Amino acid sequence: MQSIRTTLLYALVFFATFTSYAQTKNATLADVSFMEGRWRGMFNGGPIDAAWVAPEGDNLTGFMRMMKDNKVTMYEMLIFEQTEQGPIVLVKHFKPGLIGQEEKDVSDRYSFVEAKKDYALFEKIDHSIRIIYEKRGPNQLAIQRGQQKDGKWDFKDLFVFNRVK
Repeated sequence: MQSIRTTLLYALVFFATFTSYAQTKNATLADVSFMEGRWRGMFNGGPIDAAWVAPEGDNLTGFMRMMKDNKVTMYEMLIFEQTEQGPIVLVKHFKPGLIGQEEKDVSDRYSFVEAKKDYALFEKIDHSIRIIYEKRGPNQLAIQRGQQKDGKWDFKDLFVFNRVK
């Protein structure tokens, strides 16, 4: 009887591991489609607006505009692209006047880590940062930034948005 339990336990662990791996490998832009819409929050003493269009083809496109004292402080383009390894995020930052902060052919790149309902986790290519996109209800979207601290990922809200109706 003990042998059967052990075999079943190993089978369960194998199945759970395989299922988790399969979910990661089969990730698509549908896993981030919950971000679609227009959102507004506050950041650094001023409003921040974000908008994402529905996924179409191999991409989901979004932007952010940060303002203070009625003047733009930064624009950010966020492009989610589907690859064979799953979605990636490409980010470019611009100062007022659409002056790029990164080199012309360079963008911050984030690889897909995991997703569940209304939640997606990405990691910067150099492994220094993780970003969580999370819909916390029908009208709230949060973006959290995580960094390694004492061997664990420590996440803090970076932006919290409310849906613009």
